Amino acid sequence: MSGWDLGADHANNMTLGEKLGQVTWSLVLLIILVASVGFAMLYSAANGNWDPWASRQAVRFSVSVVMMLVIAMVDIRIWMKLAYPLYAVAFVLLVAVELVGQIGMGAQRWIDLGFIQLQPSELMKVTLILALARYFHGASVEDTGRILFITPPILMTLAPVGLVLMQPNLGTSLILIMVSGAILFLVGVRWWKFGLVIGSALAAIPIAWQFLHDYQKNRVLTFLYPENDPLGTGYHIMQSKIALGSGGLFGKGFLLGTQSHLNFLPEKQTDFIFTMLAEEFGLVGAAGFLGLYCLLLLYGFIIAMRCRNQFGRLVALGLTVNLFLYLFINCAMNMGLIPVVGIPLPLISYGGTATLTVMIGFGLLLSVHVHRDVRMSRRGMGDF
Repeated sequence: MSGWDLGADHANNMTLGEKLGQVTWSLVLLIILVASVGFAMLYSAANGNWDPWASRQAVRFSVSVVMMLVIAMVDIRIWMKLAYPLYAVAFVLLVAVELVGQIGMGAQRWIDLGFIQLQPSELMKVTLILALARYFHGASVEDTGRILFITPPILMTLAPVGLVLMQPNLGTSLILIMVSGAILFLVGVRWWKFGLVIGSALAAIPIAWQFLHDYQKNRVLTFLYPENDPLGTGYHIMQSKIALGSGGLFGKGFLLGTQSHLNFLPEKQTDFIFTMLAEEFGLVGAAGFLGLYCLLLLYGFIIAMRCRNQFGRLVALGLTVNLFLYLFINCAMNMGLIPVVGIPLPLISYGGTATLTVMIGFGLLLSVHVHRDVRMSRRGMGDF
């Protein structure tokens, strides 16, 4: 038996203690550090009070850390086995939103579970990655070159996207499409097929415009011409730009942001929390925060590259791309580079389901690392 076979055999039968020893604790500490920045900003958003946001977020995060470590200990082959059932559960929950979902701020996105307002579209981001990773585990380049082979994953993406668009939730729909596109690209789907899809999408824009809600059209028009209605539809983005610029190089200081604390900055505890951070800590503080986030992304990329099975590699890359899209869209939205689409900043923005989903993602990422040497057959079941 070769050294690789011995190592894989040991990885397939690790004890709980050995798994805990394999956890990337430096990544766990980095996650806690970034989340602590979020607690501080929520404390500031409430004008120096733990309530109503920072204390609740800290409790949710503490519970989520335990959940993350539990997920990390679960054998990655079990996650592969559960990939399709978990996707099905998330899909059923999306359907349930249409039937019994709670309506808030003009959208029907939540299910009231009593202790939490569950947003199934957030769960779908993770379960879709698991399902696509399972589908493409063991697929050859010849497989990904066949239209019939890539049709099921495209349908697996478009079905939840259609339900999420009905809520309506354009930002999450775009993330689902982009994460799926990234996974299709990583498994070797050829460039010309992406070009065909993107070209078709661009050609369909005039038709799609007719089906957008009025508030969605206003968001696009406000993005293009925010100064046309600075006290109405352009208020959010104009105030965000003012707050960002007023922070200067080193910021106004913790708890001293004028735009945010005088309530000029809207939704400062959720969508525009990055703007408040930049106002209080300036360009240097914002760049430092983005540096921490880049470290998180780097960890995800390295974990994916070190994984020796295709399922784990695709899960890690999909989750890393998902985290990058969260970060990019939120920050670009705050800077006025893209229309406002209501995407939170992970670990920073106030929100229960978003925090839960992000920590589930980190738990899966750690599981990929812990089980990076696990050998999996083409179907992923034969050696379990």
